[in-house]
Order: sequence, then C-alpha cells, then structure tokens
Amino acid sequence: MADGQGILVIGELAGSELALVTREALSAARSLSGALGGEPVSLVIAGADLGDAPQQGISAGADTVYTVVSPVLEGTPPDAVVAVAERAAQVASPRYVIGSKTLLGRDVLPRVAFRLGTALAQDCATLEVDSQQRLVATRPVYGGSAIAKVACLQTPAVAALRPKSVEPLEPDASRIGEIKTLDIQLDDSVVKARVVDRTERPSEGIRLEDAKVVVSGGRGLGGPEGFEPLKDLASLIGGAVGASRAVCDAGWLPSSYQVGLTGKTVTPDLYIAVGISGASQHMAGCSSARAIVAINKDAGANIFKEARFGVVGDWQKVLPAFIDQLHELLQ
Repeated sequence: MADGQGILVIGELAGSELALVTREALSAARSLSGALGGEPVSLVIAGADLGDAPQQGISAGADTVYTVVSPVLEGTPPDAVVAVAERAAQVASPRYVIGSKTLLGRDVLPRVAFRLGTALAQDCATLEVDSQQRLVATRPVYGGSAIAKVACLQTPAVAALRPKSVEPLEPDASRIGEIKTLDIQLDDSVVKARVVDRTERPSEGIRLEDAKVVVSGGRGLGGPEGFEPLKDLASLIGGAVGASRAVCDAGWLPSSYQVGLTGKTVTPDLYIAVGISGASQHMAGCSSARAIVAINKDAGANIFKEARFGVVGDWQKVLPAFIDQLHELLQ
C-alpha cells in the first residue's frame, strides 16, 4: 500500500447509531482530505446490526462506507473488528488509517497497524499533513508534561485520535456517497476473547463528556462530603461534576467521574476547578475548555497558570458566596 490514496476511518457504533467519536474522526479525515487535494474519505463499520449508521457516516463526511453485518460481531469483539479493519484497508488502499482512542480503539488500532506492517501514532490531539504528504500528529508525552510532534514515515500511517480533540461536522443529509458490503468471511474461530458480562452504571443528569459546563473537585475538598456543594453548583448551572484522579483513587467518587490523562477528556465552554492543583495529567483532560475558573487556597498552584479566572481562597468560603450570587442572578 505504498502508493495509497485517501483516508480510511475505522468506525464505532453506539447501539445501532454512529458513535460520536467516529463523527469526530470523520471530521479530522475531511480536514486531511482537503490538505491532500480532496482525496476520498472512507469509513468501515461492523456489527450485528448497523441500523442507519452507514447513511449517518455519509452525512458525517464519508464518501464510501464499507459495512459488515454478522452475528459474530455481536458485542463488537476486538478480534473480529481487527479482521474487518484489515480487510477494509486492503480494499481501500488508504494513505492514512484513523481510529479513536477508545476502549475498543486501544485494542484494535495497534493490531491493525502491525498487520499492515506499519506503526501507530497513539493518543493524537491534532493531525495534519506536511509538505511531503506525511501524516503529522501532536500528542502528549511524559504524562502530559510535554507535547510531541511526530511524523509518520510509513504508509499507510495509522493514528488513534483522542476523543473530544476535534469538533464533529454538522450532519449533511444532502451528501451523496456509496455504501458497499465488504467481502469478508467471519466465523466464531476469529474471536479469541469475548465480553461475557457487562454491568452498566445508571447515569444521572448530563454526561460528563457532553456537558457545556463541568465543575470538578480535587483532593483539596478534603473528602466525599465536599462534593455536595459542587453537585449543587453543577445542577444550578446545568453542568456535570468531574474529579481529579486523586479523588477517584481515594474512593470518594467512582472512576467514571475522573478527568485527565487516564480519565475522560472534556471540552466544555466553562470548566470550574475547585481544590485542584493543576497537575499536567489532569490538565491533559480539560485544557481544551474555552474558559477555566480555578478556586484554590494555594496561590502558587499550577492551575492558575492555565485558568482564565482564579480565586485564591478557601473553597468553603468562596463557593457558598459564589452559589448565593448565582441564585440572585438567576432569579
């Protein structure tokens, strides 16, 4: 595939819908396509039931959608997805292969890169094309303490895009593209490991990843009881509650609340950090917020270097006054 053309996106499903992370990857692919003079963008999606996902893929930016429907793909076993993605790459012969750094992507993309005889650029925050038409990625290194810029020297270049790092395109129902069934035979022998049980934790309110406002707390809150006023504030302004890794490690909140390099990446309009020092690992998950407001009693805390607005003081005094003021403004 040394002379490949275009970009192949390895897609994911959310039920029988196209996952948001795949729409983000398609948006990145369209940007790369423009830099390459309009090279085609293709998408591969596989599952036991695709629903309207293929057409959604075209509306989201794909020119061609390769589909595989099989009972073997029930539960999206990574082994089967790797086989499908490899076959799609053989058919499409792309210049670049892009996926998302999700639980599935972390398992699939390194194996796809190996099968294609190339390397993987992992956890990419941005993707661009250089003067030699090589894929260039920026990615955090050393726990988020620095940003590395790497060029992919082999073709096809394979990259895992960090979720929430790219804005998805608005769906365009007028776009025209092809939907093709991929020629591949799958049977149960392909699958070496399956998910045998799944426990879903019911969520309340707005999903952390989708929230326009996030109120996060750190170890400075002193304990789980410190998150009650944060929940009140989030409820008041239509936001979601997040936390630092130290909070989740201490068991104050479940890991699903964690924002950071090893947690969730959020891109809200407003990020309020209470009692969070601003370690690079945490900032890697929220640095794309449009505005960061920090409340911390340590004037030298790193969070103030990142914040647009900051209050140096005891959160137990600052936060109640802030909430009271909001109540007055919202009356």
